[in-house]
Amino acid sequence: MEHKNLEKAVEIFSLLLAGEEVSKKHHVELYEAYVSNAQVADGLDVLLKKSNLRLYEYNYALYLTSGEGNRVFGFTNDELKKIIGLRLNRELFLAYFIIFEVVTLFYRDSGNYSQREYVRAEDVIEKVSGALHEMMPKLEVLVKNDTEETSFRTISLLWEDMPMTTANEDMASLKAARGTKVGMVKLVFNFLIDQNLFTEMGGRYYARDRFKALVENYYEDSRGRLYEIAAKSQAVTRQDGPEREDDHAPY
Repeated sequence: MEHKNLEKAVEIFSLLLAGEEVSKKHHVELYEAYVSNAQVADGLDVLLKKSNLRLYEYNYALYLTSGEGNRVFGFTNDELKKIIGLRLNRELFLAYFIIFEVVTLFYRDSGNYSQREYVRAEDVIEKVSGALHEMMPKLEVLVKNDTEETSFRTISLLWEDMPMTTANEDMASLKAARGTKVGMVKLVFNFLIDQNLFTEMGGRYYARDRFKALVENYYEDSRGRLYEIAAKSQAVTRQDGPEREDDHAPY
């Protein structure tokens, strides 16, 4: 590999680590070098693999994310609790579930973007409540072991026990905080905004290109156990078929 190409690969790597954008708009020369020069791309790939990092390209821009179990660039559960503003593991697991349902509001899979511009806290609350309501009766079929079952029952009870808002507060005025559904969702979105995945305007949360890049590749590369359970839940629902009109009859 030529020294100048290695230097470009290292420069791209350093910029991405620092949170800078390498794209057709920013650091254009380096982006073009990555796209058009195989040696630059290969050099960057080596640096990423050695650092347990992944590179995603979306809309003429490069995005970096940590690989699974990355202790240097990723977050531990304790670190995430502190960053988001949580105290208990069950609150963190609920936050994970909320994030997953936010993803499904925009995407069903990598090729199925819903085209919605934004979501609101109430949209997410409705989605989380609906998903848990659908999953819980089928839990014994969906999970693999007692640990998974306990985890889902714990977050379901936690969510169920949370009031929508506190007394004398409405959706718009309630701040991000533990203890209410609205506050919990806002805590999660504050984290997503800090990670450059969303932007907020007037109570509406708009997905940024970084979110789209990560989500589309998530469906392709590392769907995870939560995705498997959600997909299985939907499959079981389809097998059960639609409810008959007399299922809710008063007699």
